[in-house]
Amino acid sequence: MGVPVAGGFGREHINGDPRNERFRCSAWIETDETSVVIDTSPEFRLQTIRSNIKNIDLVLITHEHMDHIAGLDDVRAYNYAQKSPIPLYTSRQAAESIESRFDYMFGDDKYPGSTSVDIHVIEETEKFRDLTITPLNYNHGMIDVQGYRINNFSYMTDVKSIPDETKEKIVGSDVLVLSGLRWDPPHPTHLTIPEAVEIANELEIPQTYLIHMNSYVDHAKSNEKLPAHVQLAYDMMEISIP
Repeated sequence: MGVPVAGGFGREHINGDPRNERFRCSAWIETDETSVVIDTSPEFRLQTIRSNIKNIDLVLITHEHMDHIAGLDDVRAYNYAQKSPIPLYTSRQAAESIESRFDYMFGDDKYPGSTSVDIHVIEETEKFRDLTITPLNYNHGMIDVQGYRINNFSYMTDVKSIPDETKEKIVGSDVLVLSGLRWDPPHPTHLTIPEAVEIANELEIPQTYLIHMNSYVDHAKSNEKLPAHVQLAYDMMEISIP
């Protein structure tokens, strides 16, 4: 729900530390040739402004929950600037949901000026410019979600369990981004932070960053408890991967 949540609730551990104020999760990947965003959160407009994102070549969507797609309407500003539709890669399930929920963006009755995306269902590894993109399938309780390995960077949000075949695709990544909702108790659809640490250790990724924490997770205190190779991410964090 973001931190603090609507109504000003959930300020348990903000304590003046800006790293404890959290927009809903989106990520931006920039290489010499390509600009990619993962998920379009409800704060997507604000995220693009403060990150100074001037072009988007590709959108990757993990799943159809609104905290990951509600900002899709704001992609239209990039359509206007770039004068073209933008490719969007996602799972078949998420594609069908997006086309239903944002029906005004598609088909013969597409509303003039609305976001233009070319949805492409990605099920196997594909090349996009200088990127090799591998879909990572896993479980989020009631639904399946599709994360992505992009070159040597793997991104997985809203994780509850990961099948062995997906773990094999993650191994060898330099950086893993993984969700960890809270320290305890166990959650029916999300990993706890200790469960996420177990996965990071199992996969032997050099550096793992945790995202999607709730308002009970204090950034500084949590990082003190975590091993050096598993740390909390924060809004506007930048990671460089050779």
